[in-house]
Amino acid sequence: MIRGSCLCGDIRFETAARPQGASMCHCSQCRKQSGGIWASAQVRDEDLIITGPVSWFEATPQAKRGSCPRCGCFLFWKGKGEDTTSFALGAVDGATGLSIEKHIFTAFKGDYYDIADGVPQED
Repeated sequence: MIRGSCLCGDIRFETAARPQGASMCHCSQCRKQSGGIWASAQVRDEDLIITGPVSWFEATPQAKRGSCPRCGCFLFWKGKGEDTTSFALGAVDGATGLSIEKHIFTAFKGDYYDIADGVPQED
């Protein structure tokens, strides 16, 4: 079981499913919203239990982002028409048992860091 929460604890999530696609997103939207690289993994919507008042923001027509209206934690990413939701690995309580599989949107990464871990990169 993987469990997590926002900083203030108003929003909690859990899944018994094995998350897929552990990645680090370098797009400008994730960097702006999280203050850095956003690490996430996804599970099918039916396998993710979310409690609390998630505030959803549609930054683009392709996806929406879920955060806590009280503490501002960026917790979820949901692609339009997809049956999965990504959750922030940094919000997980304890170990995830996962390893990053890829870096995404690397063409938009900040100029103040290098990606040097040998994990595959996608522009």
